Amino acid sequence: MFRKWLAIFKKDTLMDRAYQRSFMMLDLTREMFLKAKESLRFREDKDVDLNVRDQDLEINKYEREVRRNVFNDLAVGGTVKLPSALILVSIIIDIERIGDYTKNIVELALAHPGKLISGKFEKDLQRVEAAVEDNLVKTRACFEFGDKNSALKLLEKYKWVNDVCDESLEALIKEEDKDIRPGDAVALGIYFRWLKRINSHLRNITTSIINPFDRIGFEPKENKE
Repeated sequence: MFRKWLAIFKKDTLMDRAYQRSFMMLDLTREMFLKAKESLRFREDKDVDLNVRDQDLEINKYEREVRRNVFNDLAVGGTVKLPSALILVSIIIDIERIGDYTKNIVELALAHPGKLISGKFEKDLQRVEAAVEDNLVKTRACFEFGDKNSALKLLEKYKWVNDVCDESLEALIKEEDKDIRPGDAVALGIYFRWLKRINSHLRNITTSIINPFDRIGFEPKENKE
């Protein structure tokens, strides 16, 4: 079904422009995430290599542009393209939320003194960070090509991420690593939570390739027919 919507995007100027903007937004959020992670985890100073607020404003501008183009297209063309329009707007909202959480990570890095110390959680944190980074790339590819099989594999591959984030946060609350300072524990807990949210929004985008509109954001349901 998603390939059918892709065909609609590519045949229509306004819808295609809106569709292409989604890729630019995903590229921007990935760049923001990499710089945010570098600042929080590997730098002693509070400098960030990009103006994240400007990047976030750009993502918001793209979101408004997509909404405007979709609305104008529907106003002219009627409701034939309504399903594809709803899917695209839903995806754009998820991308914008990823940008917001990435901006939050940068703000956390600016507030946190020095590198974030993660103690016994370092191994799991590195796994989650690598998964989110890879997920950003692979979600974009799945969305661009409407590849249902790749989308299913991607959902399965990173299903564990949210559980690890929840378990790590619970362990931090229980003070399972007494050597982590309170400030680091708070920052680490927030960071795990935001990584989980970014991963969840990426999964929402991926489910849009597989599921009908009413099940976007939910686990794929096997067709029993």
